[in-house]
Amino acid sequence: MNHKQASRPSLAKRAIASTLIVSCSLMALPMHAVAQVVPTDALVQPATPAGSIADSRARVNAFFAREDVRQAMVKEGVDPSAAQSRVDAMSDDEIRSLDGRIADAPAGGDVLGIIFTVFVILLITDILGFTKVFPFTRSIR
Repeated sequence: MNHKQASRPSLAKRAIASTLIVSCSLMALPMHAVAQVVPTDALVQPATPAGSIADSRARVNAFFAREDVRQAMVKEGVDPSAAQSRVDAMSDDEIRSLDGRIADAPAGGDVLGIIFTVFVILLITDILGFTKVFPFTRSIR
């Protein structure tokens, strides 16, 4: 090996050095910032009225009480009473999300999607050991 070849930096080192030189040079350029007063309303979402979560729960419960939904759950292998008990145990955020999905669903068109969502929730809670709805799951507890 020649002494000249040993002291020559590799292509990777040259690329890294070039990138660092360019990025350090760009940091010296002046940056422009805009400051303005932001109203509180833009940062804080208004608190939801106390009745709205009750309304959401009532809509979700009414949805799961429908006969076509119950038949679809039985068809998918989900016990409607177990699904209802799991829906009753959902947090307020989960209920709002499920209510939003029910409201956005076309009339009778996305029932299977919602049932699939409940099925997945029940399956996960079975695996975590919180419920025992499905006989084919094994708890990790």
